[in-house]
Amino acid sequence: MLFQLLRGTLYLISRLYFRIEFHGLAEVPREGPLIIAPNHGSYLDPIWVSLPLPRRLRYMTWDRVVAAPLLGRLVRALGAFPVKADTGDRAALRLSLEHLRGGGVLMIFPEGGRSRTGDLMPFKPGVIHLALTAQAPILPVTIIGGFEAFSPFHRFPRPHKVIVIYHPPLELSPPVDQAETKDYLRQQAARLQQIVGSALPVSASASQIRVSQ
Repeated sequence: MLFQLLRGTLYLISRLYFRIEFHGLAEVPREGPLIIAPNHGSYLDPIWVSLPLPRRLRYMTWDRVVAAPLLGRLVRALGAFPVKADTGDRAALRLSLEHLRGGGVLMIFPEGGRSRTGDLMPFKPGVIHLALTAQAPILPVTIIGGFEAFSPFHRFPRPHKVIVIYHPPLELSPPVDQAETKDYLRQQAARLQQIVGSALPVSASASQIRVSQ
């Protein structure tokens, strides 16, 4: 009940303050393991993406965010668990695999961190490797307006419109030739990036956001 109340409150705030819209919800699988892979320009991205979903999910986030007094409690309540971004965090990887193999939903940001320019950064192949290991489809998600609403240069969220688009899931099969695994992972990461980026508008330089502060 507390989770539903919290999510309902955040949904209402997002509708009023960010005029948030959701498109493609019919593409989200209702059962089975699933990796959700959005672009990442704001700390609020995991909240926005998860708000309309009927399934409860877990997501990796920077350990410093989870340790923050107020924000840390909020993201934990919404399913976050810490990951050490600067090192290979085997505990976080193990937890991710257990969650997926149990039929759960996991959100991962393939860029590895928030964009500091508003532009899409290269997707890391780790999300592809995890999907193959857990035999889970990947749901590409595009967030439009998140950077403008609450970029790394903003101290407080701004009332900018946010749109979340859910694309058809990617069903991956392992490469036939294991010797080509690294190339395959990179190719599929680039494919995922292309899908997410295809819905992003050509926007003004992020420098305008910094100057306007």
